[in-house]
Amino acid sequence: MLNSLGLPGRPEDTRVVVAMSGGVDSSVVAGMMKREGYDVVGVTLQLYDHGEAIQRKGACCAGQDIHDARRVAEKLDIPHYVLDYESRFKEQVIERFADSYINGETPIPCVTCNQTVKFKDLLETAKDLGADVLVTGHYVRTGMEGNQLAMFRPVDLDRDQSYFLFATTQEQLDFLRFPLGGMTKPEVRELAHEFGLAIADKHDSQDICFVPEGRYTDVIAKLRPHAAEPGDIVHVDGRVLGRHNGIIHYTIGQRRGIGVATGDPLYVVHLDADGRRVIVGPQEALATHNLLLREVNWIGPGTLDDLPEDGITVYAKVRSTRPPTEAILRKSGENIFVELVAGEFGVAPGQACVFFDKDGQEARVLGGGWIQRAEKQEGAEAALKALLGKGWEAAGFPVG
Repeated sequence: MLNSLGLPGRPEDTRVVVAMSGGVDSSVVAGMMKREGYDVVGVTLQLYDHGEAIQRKGACCAGQDIHDARRVAEKLDIPHYVLDYESRFKEQVIERFADSYINGETPIPCVTCNQTVKFKDLLETAKDLGADVLVTGHYVRTGMEGNQLAMFRPVDLDRDQSYFLFATTQEQLDFLRFPLGGMTKPEVRELAHEFGLAIADKHDSQDICFVPEGRYTDVIAKLRPHAAEPGDIVHVDGRVLGRHNGIIHYTIGQRRGIGVATGDPLYVVHLDADGRRVIVGPQEALATHNLLLREVNWIGPGTLDDLPEDGITVYAKVRSTRPPTEAILRKSGENIFVELVAGEFGVAPGQACVFFDKDGQEARVLGGGWIQRAEKQEGAEAALKALLGKGWEAAGFPVG
């Protein structure tokens, strides 16, 4: 007979390591596991030099959060360990974040953190502690689909975190559990009060944890002192409109704060890292239908090699705040392409494209990848190619 985590054996004979950030969600998960009688061990990660962030609200893994996690563990009467992952977090997350911005991309460090530090390094540590599963407070669901454990969007779509977990491998997924997937945030806070946790009304984390006051450019400038080199602001038609103080201050799709005015609304269309140019244009120059992905992770049925030549219909999500929209997923040689049926504006390299088998609450996460290139509409594509010359990579997008 299986227990509530889908494992054979009694709860008291099942060791559960809970990743405790000091927030409401992971604290409630620890309380749920303790109440059900599991052998619970709490683990909190020290991910960076948190001294400067202790006074800052809205960031996870700061000094106060470690203190809060420790207090919750004491209240629940479970063992608790703080692990120093600072060096590996700097190498695998912060350094990559900085390099991605320097290359004109828009990175998502929370995905990288889940992909490396949390679901790789911490997972191995959990196994070293004798864990049968690693449990987190993420809002996603898992369940058996055939003979495979699958990931699904949560009941509370306003809290859906599946976009940030697309890089979870099947092996990792088999070892992970997400008890909050069937709950809403108000229900979670109610449980926190029921458990008597002091953090029951604590604010949710909102910022990137290692970015003081949300100023990511300060972090990049500190890590890469030569990153903020000035250059030209260039219109897609070739006109030089002004100067900028470094492409790290700009993101694809940005409208405000560009630093030039022409009478018509301008948007950042492309960041030319090699030429240190910020290329701007009208909104229609941002439109794209076709994406080339890299480092694609597949946790759907079968393998990517099973895709038919004309692809399959999926629902793709290119921003965490946007709903999934209909798309075609194709494989051509070693390349993976996604065609967004209705198109999208302001898609940037470095962002993630996550695909689902359907829209809505019952959607299964099939996987995702990092956006390497977004093909512009025909006119904008030709204009960029003329501007960048050999620097404009031909991705070989298939014709739909």
